[in-house]
Amino acid sequence: MVKLSTLCALLGLVGASFAATRLNAAVERRVRRTTFPRHELLRRDDTDLSLLYPAYNLSVPIDHFFNDSLYESHVHGRFNLRYWFDAQFYKDGGPVIVLQSGETSGEDRLGFLQKGLLHQLAQHTHGIAVVLEHRYYGTSFPVPDLTTENMRFLTTDQALADEAFFAQNVKFHGLEHLDLTAPNTAYIGYGGSYAGAFNAFLRKLYPDVFWGTISSSGVTEAIWDYWAYFEPIRFYADKTCIEYTQKITHVVDNILISLKDPATTAELKGAWGLANVTHDADFAQVLASGLDSWQGKNWDPALNDPTWDDWCNIIKNTSVVYSHTAGLKPTVQDLLKKGGYNSEVNSLTTPFLNWIGWLYENVVSSCTDVDQDNCWNSYNPDNYARDDITATWRSWPYQFCTQWGYLQTGSGVPANQLPLISRTNDIAFESLICKYAFNITTPANVDAINKYGGFGISYPRLAIVDGDWDPWRPATPHASPFNSTAKNRTSTVEEPFLLIGGAVHHWDENGLFPNETTASLPPKTITGVQGQEIRFVEHWMREWKREKAVKERQVKPFGPHSKQKPL
Repeated sequence: MVKLSTLCALLGLVGASFAATRLNAAVERRVRRTTFPRHELLRRDDTDLSLLYPAYNLSVPIDHFFNDSLYESHVHGRFNLRYWFDAQFYKDGGPVIVLQSGETSGEDRLGFLQKGLLHQLAQHTHGIAVVLEHRYYGTSFPVPDLTTENMRFLTTDQALADEAFFAQNVKFHGLEHLDLTAPNTAYIGYGGSYAGAFNAFLRKLYPDVFWGTISSSGVTEAIWDYWAYFEPIRFYADKTCIEYTQKITHVVDNILISLKDPATTAELKGAWGLANVTHDADFAQVLASGLDSWQGKNWDPALNDPTWDDWCNIIKNTSVVYSHTAGLKPTVQDLLKKGGYNSEVNSLTTPFLNWIGWLYENVVSSCTDVDQDNCWNSYNPDNYARDDITATWRSWPYQFCTQWGYLQTGSGVPANQLPLISRTNDIAFESLICKYAFNITTPANVDAINKYGGFGISYPRLAIVDGDWDPWRPATPHASPFNSTAKNRTSTVEEPFLLIGGAVHHWDENGLFPNETTASLPPKTITGVQGQEIRFVEHWMREWKREKAVKERQVKPFGPHSKQKPL
């Protein structure tokens, strides 16, 4: 079977949510390709952060919405929602700043209590920093198993209600004598990616609970066919690399979709070392492995996934990099001719060979099973059957199958444009996990998410912060020019609207210890945007204190020494 450690290293994803269940690599890759990137999860070293930040639990309702038939049969029970906090900077009047962990274990976010924006905000505002786990991730499961029926309480609405309940009911260990609940205390929310959209909705739905929120790379527009994921990559990545990727992918599609000749298809798969992969879409998806890593780019070298740059540099190398591919030259040239690129055989042969070599070294060789379908087959229902409580990989797919979408297809790319991944990777293929894991055969109900504003979501003290090069940008309020529906805005202190130049996925979240900083790290773009975030949150806190003072004066009881008289 495939070495999953090798696959995880390739993808730059080390999420603990998948460790409990060993998956067929095709299912593993399908889950991880659609899941938002985990490159921002801080590197685990010799320090066990759970020793520095002990976990606590708050008992919250399983079902917040007894008037909604979506959750029938309703239950009255409660479950433990896990959280961690750091109160070292807290002073009277400071806020509680909650980082929503999103679609991963909250343990993966503990490093942000030490360094990064959450830590900085707590320090500058004399606040309490909190990492709050999302229901159905980590240990915060309200059900005994993950059957489709028991997944019904996993919606963004229920999770939003969890966080509001948390803010209104939490008692922090060692600070029980203080009322640190909302609205007595200002609550500020932060999250990136799914958790970024979550925080945008949190501010709009619970404005009396959360005083302000920051949505970083927040995917506020749910999209079923998210072919546009690859548009920022196409636009911002190395042009030579993109050209080779598009043309070689086009060769593959011309053979698989247009030519449909069994002998040529066998020749194609054999050249890539994937002769025993039965399904064309599975085969084509493996070829695109290098593309997955763009979203793993980070300004911090310790967190950066170098896979994209390594892959790109290999395929645009003017010499054949892997000696074991030299014998494939006649085959590759034959495939280029059959695939419609007879006039470009000389220019495309070397990048084609280098792509084959890179894929073999980094992906194909990790599958040691004689039957490659045991590694790459997406069509076997048995691969999706396990639904006990250890099958934690089911949580995010259930969310994107039911409400969020974001199926990254090649087929959705306009006909007049060459895609970066094969058009065989269409909606039917990308939604196999919905069909086999949950028996869902209809598109996700994206209206359940987009009713909150989508691209146009706006609210006082809701900050929108996005990355210019982010493949998720076409699903954020900064989607323009990749989506004409989204409109650019003027950034203000009340409603910041910031686009980080050259940044990928919520690059404002992570940071460095003082002894790790250099003249170039963090980059000025990052320190600049984090400085802006600190300043506007400080401004929000001054507003909150003024408003609280006004309210306290209004409710002050009248007595014999009062200067005011009742009307």
